[in-house]
Amino acid sequence: MRVEVCANSLESAVNAEKAGADRIELCSELAVGGITPSYGLMKAVAAKISIPVRVLIRPRSGDFTYSDAEFDIMKRNIKLCAEIGFDGVVSGVLQHDFELDYQLTETLLNTGKNLKFTFHRAFDWVQNPLDTLQKLEQMGVDTLLTSGQQTQAVNGLGLLISLNEKAQKLTIMPGSGINAFNVHHFKENGFDTIHLSGVKMNQKLKYQPKLSMISTNMLSDSAIPQSNLDLLKEVVKKVK
Repeated sequence: MRVEVCANSLESAVNAEKAGADRIELCSELAVGGITPSYGLMKAVAAKISIPVRVLIRPRSGDFTYSDAEFDIMKRNIKLCAEIGFDGVVSGVLQHDFELDYQLTETLLNTGKNLKFTFHRAFDWVQNPLDTLQKLEQMGVDTLLTSGQQTQAVNGLGLLISLNEKAQKLTIMPGSGINAFNVHHFKENGFDTIHLSGVKMNQKLKYQPKLSMISTNMLSDSAIPQSNLDLLKEVVKKVK
């Protein structure tokens, strides 16, 4: 069974390789489901890690429906991954009604040329998972990362098994909440690849800061924080 580790830092990637992982998905900010890592992190991992690495192509947290500007950024980052020499990328695009955006996803796939392509957990929002699986296979997606449309993959085993039985060329890769206590469920049910982060919070500071820099009101699946033109104009007007 192949093990892919979602690594959010150089240290995480090094630990994944030392532990015997077969592949890494490189990203940043696990708390929001991951976003594209920095250029510096990508270069450091490429220089240090010998196992295959696939890079998450997601320009921000929140939904999986992107503006033209965001989509251009995604394509630029895929080209960068090809230049660096990574094994593949992890991405995907949905429409506003949570249906697969076939055209834009296929564009991302073709942008990477020889890069392998994992369609990520945006799949867990789609309305018709079996039909979407067929469309992903038609466009040549290599791997599908999914929790079976449940918060924890172990709770989505029914759909995961159905997807695995229907998939012909595409690899179904269960992910979300997989650990040493439940991984046997996936091996026993015939999956050949699993995905996990295997994180443990590493206490860095001896003392608790006097205030938090985390803004929980900016974390949302259905809305994204953006600098507002009217609000900014009002402040600028008052100080200028």
